[in-house]
Formats: sequence, C-alpha cells, structure tokens
Amino acid sequence: MNETHSMTEYDAIIVGAGFAGMAMLHRLRSAGRTARVLEAASGVGGTWYWNRYPGARCDVESMEYSYQFDDELQQQWEWSEKYATQPEILIYANHVADRFDLRRDIQFDTRVHSAVFDEAATRWTVTTENGVYSAQFVIMATGCLSSTNTPAFAGIDSFTGPTYHTGQWPHDGVDFTGKRVGIIGTGSSSIQSIPIIAEQAAELTVFQRTANYSVPAHNGALDPQFVHEIKTTYAEFRADNSLMPGAFGARTPRGDTSALEATAQEIEADLEQRWQRGGLTFLGGFNDFLLSADANEIAAEFVRNKIRSIVTDPATAELLCPHHVIGCKRLCVDTGYYATFNRPNVHLVDVSKNPIETLTTAGLRTGGVDYEFDCIVFATGFDAMTGTLLKIDVRGVDGITLQDAWSAGPRTYLGLNVHGFPNFFTISGPGSPSVLSNMMVSIEQHVHWIGDCIDAIEAKGAKAIEATEAAQTEWVDVVNLIASATLVHNCNSWYLGANVPGKTRVFMPFLGFPMYVEVCDDVVANDYRGFVMS
Repeated sequence: MNETHSMTEYDAIIVGAGFAGMAMLHRLRSAGRTARVLEAASGVGGTWYWNRYPGARCDVESMEYSYQFDDELQQQWEWSEKYATQPEILIYANHVADRFDLRRDIQFDTRVHSAVFDEAATRWTVTTENGVYSAQFVIMATGCLSSTNTPAFAGIDSFTGPTYHTGQWPHDGVDFTGKRVGIIGTGSSSIQSIPIIAEQAAELTVFQRTANYSVPAHNGALDPQFVHEIKTTYAEFRADNSLMPGAFGARTPRGDTSALEATAQEIEADLEQRWQRGGLTFLGGFNDFLLSADANEIAAEFVRNKIRSIVTDPATAELLCPHHVIGCKRLCVDTGYYATFNRPNVHLVDVSKNPIETLTTAGLRTGGVDYEFDCIVFATGFDAMTGTLLKIDVRGVDGITLQDAWSAGPRTYLGLNVHGFPNFFTISGPGSPSVLSNMMVSIEQHVHWIGDCIDAIEAKGAKAIEATEAAQTEWVDVVNLIASATLVHNCNSWYLGANVPGKTRVFMPFLGFPMYVEVCDDVVANDYRGFVMS
C-alpha cells in the first residue's frame, strides 16, 4: 500500500514495519486505537527485509524466535531449521502481516523526515515525503541495526566495479561466480557470508581489522518430534526462556558457580559440550566468564585453540585468533567460517596495523600493496541503536531536538522515553536490553508496556506522559554502572558506538533482561514512578 492515506489524524504513528512495528500496530488495533505505520521499505520485515546477504540467518534458535501474542500462530507456524535463514524469517514476517491484515495500516515507501511536538495541542506532527500526519503518540520502531555504516575511506567513489553493503543487499542477489571479491570487515554478517561467497568466487580476500570470536551453529533440519515436544508446552517453554539471561536458551542449563572454583578439566568439559551443541549459550556454564578477567581468558583461550586446530596455516590461524575479552562484543555463530580459510582461493589480510589507505579504480590499497577486484563487499556494520533515530528531525518541548538532547550520548528512561519528548516512545531503544537479548522477547515486552501505558493515560484522564529528568539521569547511571561492573565494557564495540567515527562513547544496552522486566513492572506498580502524566 503505497498511496497516502486520506486520514491524517491518528492516535499513534509508528515508524517502522519490522517485527516491533507490526507487533505495536496489532496491539493498538486490538485496543480499538487508530494507528498508522510509516515504513521506508517496500515491504515488512525490518532488518530481515534489508539484510539479504549470502548466509544471513538468525543466531537465536527458531523455536525461540517468534511472536508469542497469538498461540495459534505459534502452534501453526513451522520452522524448517534450527536457525532460520533470512528468506524464511521474511516469509514469516509477511505471513504475520497477512494473517492479521496489518498492511491496510502500513504505508510503504515512506521515509519520515521529522516529528515535532505541539505543546498546545499535545500532539505530534510527523512529516514524510508522502504527506503530513498528526498523532497523540509517536512510537519509534526503527530497529537497533537499521542504519548501515560505511567508513569514509579515501577514494570511496574511485572503484569502478560494483560495491555492496551486507546491510543493503540487492534483492535479486549477487552472483560471485568466477569473480575476484574483496570483503572488508569480519563481524557477524561477514562471518556468515564469507563461507558462501568463497564457494562461488574465483578469489576472495578478507580484510580484517579485528578478529572475532565465533562458535559453531551446528545447524540442521528441525526434528519433528523435537518440535512436537516444544509445542506441547510452548507457553511454559517460552516463559522459562524469558527468565534466562538474554531471554533465550532455556534448554541449555546455566551454571551458577565460579569458573575459578572449578578444575581445569571441569571447565574444559563444559566448554567442549557447549561448543559441540553450538549457539550463544557458550559462555553460560559458569557465572563469572563476564565478570572475571581470569575466568574469561580461560574461555577465550579455548576458542583460540579451536581456531588453531581448524585452520591449517599457523600464521593465518593466529591472525584469526582474537585477543580481546570474549563476550564484550556480540558472540558470533557460524557455519564453517574458520575452515573456509583453508580454501586455496581465500586470503586473509590484516589491516589492524596498516589500515586501508584508499580505494582505487581497480580495488584498494593497504600497507602499500594494491589489490585488484571485480567487486567489493562492505561488511562494516551499523550505526547501532541511535543511527536511524538521529537521522529524523525529532523536536520535543521548547523545540529541543533529539540530536541536542543526545549530544553527550543517548539518554532515556528505561529505554522507553526521553525527557523533554512527551508521548514519544522507543522500542528496544538505548537504555533497554535490546541487542543483548532475544529481540523478539524484548520487542513484545516493550509493546505490551507501551500499550498498557497508553491505556493508563486514558484511564487517568491525562493526555501525555514524560520521563522526569531525575529518573532519566538515574537510569543512565544505572545502565553504565552495571556495564562497568562487567567485562562487556572493555571493548571498542558497537555497543559503545566505537565503530562510528565521532560517535559519543556510551554503553547503550542494559545488561540483564529478567531484572529489566522486574524494574519496568515495578515502575508501573508504583503509579509510573519516574514519569509525569499531564
């Protein structure tokens, strides 16, 4: 639905038609409210609409990565693999949109330019390239990883061949058969795509600035009996997941003892068992892998030894061995990543000491050496969590802009609202668990909280809600205090915005999903403590 809707006044405007935007639309419509979703893409799916690079798939198991608001949907939908691919997740997103008739309230191909709060009317005016809208509430469902980051390399426009970014992949795919391909970056999207591209390309050269830890997925087709067992007690299964750190992995026991109190054999056995099972619960065997540098180093060295055992060339293996804290960057999950460097057509170039100097007409130059390619892939990640939000001209009370309010880094209360911006909500925004959790669980928790909050505003006869400055300041301090008490604060990761030049270094996600839910519930139970309704 691309045309501008004739009605321009709504209870709520939702920006983004990914999983967050669709869930929020369904929640508001179920409460009898009018809402309009504005989406820049031509379809639903958010990150799964744009990220179509080879090998793209979820790193949370399929049976844990779905909506929970409709039991029939959970029971009837069938995933095919342990870890769902991007195409299958996008099919699921479209199925949800069709099943609940969501498209009639979604306007595609519509990019939001500004959102301005009118204090007298207690309403937001949202301006897009296709029209202007008025709403009491604005809900940003813009995603945490939706603004791609391409470093400002010298000569960026010089290369005469095609370039691709993993976060904005051509919808008709790319055929690398017989091509000389250069890929810049070794983050999650690169780790997933490199094995696939290597099978097609004549030559693949990987430019690595920072080696990353990755654990095997051990992906495969889902066993029907296993699926039946899960679905028999799906509600209990998902409830157990929500109590786990990160809100996933309930089937894999979590340890509650210190690695420093265990024997070397016990630690090795636990890590080996988790390595063989695969997935993001690799560090879950002991409670201090992210608290103690000594304990963390044991797990890190375990992975480095795995890399050395897989990669046959010792020099390449050492280049692939990370030496930062394991877990301070998002742990990657792969299928054959390290083994790919045993292929004769795959080459690894370290650019940590000799950064890429310039792109050339034929390729790029680094360390004084010219490399020639037919095409180049930028796997350089995202301006995470705040990138898309700050691209929109958002103006709150007294005309303050979100850019100015966040000039020293993003500041929110609970990751849900910003002081000075009444009736302005963010789903999975900075200050919430977001990327440190199962995003589907975090999204629905936020959607329900926001929906209940809007109901409460109406029930109290109020028109607006806004976080107090004191509550916001305290929350920002809590987020950073918790992070600083762990090892996750020790890396120049995109959690801190360190991958984007000039971005203020602030640890953005809240570490601790189950505790976060308790805090949010307690805020509500205490008459929305830290908020002012007016």
